[in-house]
Amino acid sequence: MKSTTYGSLALCLISATSALALARRVLVSGAGGQTGQHVFRKLLARPDEFSPVGVVRTEESRQNLIDTGVPESAVLVWDITDPKSFKDNAEDFDAVVICTSAKPAPTGVINEETGRPVFSFPNGHPQVVDWQGQKNQIDAAKVMGGDTHVLICSSMGGTNPDHPLNNLGRELLDDGTTRGGDILKWKRKAEKYLIDSGLPYTIVHPGGLLNEDGGKRELCIGVDDKNIFTDNNTIPREDVAEVLVQALLHTEYRGRSFDIVSKNEEDGKPTKDYVALLKALEGRNCDYSLGEIAMEEEGISDNRST
Repeated sequence: MKSTTYGSLALCLISATSALALARRVLVSGAGGQTGQHVFRKLLARPDEFSPVGVVRTEESRQNLIDTGVPESAVLVWDITDPKSFKDNAEDFDAVVICTSAKPAPTGVINEETGRPVFSFPNGHPQVVDWQGQKNQIDAAKVMGGDTHVLICSSMGGTNPDHPLNNLGRELLDDGTTRGGDILKWKRKAEKYLIDSGLPYTIVHPGGLLNEDGGKRELCIGVDDKNIFTDNNTIPREDVAEVLVQALLHTEYRGRSFDIVSKNEEDGKPTKDYVALLKALEGRNCDYSLGEIAMEEEGISDNRST
């Protein structure tokens, strides 16, 4: 009887070990943020398929995740803007999901000409976070191996150089020129760098992000800030996270750059087939000859609070 019990236990342990070995190791940066955390938790909920490690900016963010039940070993504090630190600490991962982004915040000052609030980037300028930080992560993925799948959660609006998001954090200098801002142009620079890297990639441009439950809407895919399936330009963060997870599951999503929005809940059926969703593009990808890619600027430094 004992031998049978021990034999069954051994088989269970072997099965569990095999499943763990087959689980893909995925690095998720920005795991303490809103969208990144959705991605991280979705991967944690699929232990047979994924073994995710979340990267956060501060010890406080790490502890917040641990306090909600995330294993301590699954959360790391790394500085994405330090290329040496990131390369030296990065282990071999099968995929890297980049969910880091500069985040604008009002300064409390009102622009006298426009009457609108003035924004800055207290936790890092777009050039530092969205370009240099993402470049560092892509370079680290190169070190991991040429088959490392890199996914970027970006933003729609990149085809329009005059998009209002590009004005956030922009300074007018004494000589009449401007400095800073241009977040979508810096994101586009990182995206083009990834495409040119030769690594397998998936680039997702979500529309306006909603803090609503996912899985309740019909998702609509497009390219170049145009969508023929809906006039709606928003999408729940949780649905964006699910698209990124599905892109890890389906090889059809490799080598693709696209926009994603959703219909209103009452206007469609919740998306279930993510391969069919991608097929609606009929092979199209975003065109990077459209819009503008940012140029390096002097005097922009890492101004993030510690």
